[in-house]
Amino acid sequence: MRFASSISRRTFTKTALAGLAATLGMLSTAPALAASAEDFPQRPVTIVVPFPPGGATDLTARLVGDGLSRKWGQPVVIENRPGAGGNVGSEAVAKAAPDGYTLVLGVTGSHGINVSLYTNMRYHPLESFEPITQATLYPNAIVVNKDVPAENLEQLVALLKTKEGQRYAYGSDGNGTASHLGMELLKNTGGFELIHIPYRGSTPMVTDLLGGQIQVGITGLPAVQSYLKDGQLKLIAVTTGERFSGAPELPTVAEQGFPGFDAPPWSGFFAPKGTPQPIVDKLSTDMREVMSDPELKQKMAAAGSEFTPNSPAEFRTFVEGEIEKWKKAVEISGASVD
Repeated sequence: MRFASSISRRTFTKTALAGLAATLGMLSTAPALAASAEDFPQRPVTIVVPFPPGGATDLTARLVGDGLSRKWGQPVVIENRPGAGGNVGSEAVAKAAPDGYTLVLGVTGSHGINVSLYTNMRYHPLESFEPITQATLYPNAIVVNKDVPAENLEQLVALLKTKEGQRYAYGSDGNGTASHLGMELLKNTGGFELIHIPYRGSTPMVTDLLGGQIQVGITGLPAVQSYLKDGQLKLIAVTTGERFSGAPELPTVAEQGFPGFDAPPWSGFFAPKGTPQPIVDKLSTDMREVMSDPELKQKMAAAGSEFTPNSPAEFRTFVEGEIEKWKKAVEISGASVD
């Protein structure tokens, strides 16, 4: 019995010491994490853009990256890794080391739509990432050919419910995009039919819209602004919940008989899951400071977009809502990608 008791005491002592060591380790780690966040970064940071160079997402990353580089005194490298609607670059970052040195600028598709659209997703928009901050919001524009006898959304919906309107078709930026699914949400709410013609981006769609091959189009506002100014196209509505600050004269879908309608594309920064919270918080604080620069805000407005930074918690809540909204849109549309 004395032998057994001796083992028990030794076991208890080892357990107690192990617990004490763990506690001391946690206490010593806390200031170390804070210190590492204050000193972050100590080397170049990479922002992956999961799309080709030259688009709105690429511009956002480069503007914010340049501002961060000046603030930190460290290079910020923009790496374009396009493919599968943003999935290729996003998956690569999901698998990167969770140390804050590899980030992704996710968008509506990669971090809102694709989790419901793709049948074989290898990451989850929230379970695989730490949200840092939203970056931008910009309106899609619903436009019509100049010969379509409608000047606003109410008139267009009424026309689409006639025999003539039932022959109309609309073009989008492609199957499963925010433009496609946004129109499907509108069709479902408004109770009208409109044939969908998917395109590979806005340029070929706008060409057919100008030529009268299709009557209605939905795409990013910058792609159609010049044609609106010269009267070749007519604007029906923009898809932001409130009027876009860069063009406050343009009416929204919501104010034309569809209260609560809010389906604009967006972008935001994410870090791999497990990135320490102090690093996430510092990244968010620094990015929000950069995005408050008046010169950068003006450049974004000129590109048809606006900065909409928020906290990591606010951005997480926003993305949760986006996943649910676009899940409904995917179900309505019947779209699916293997």
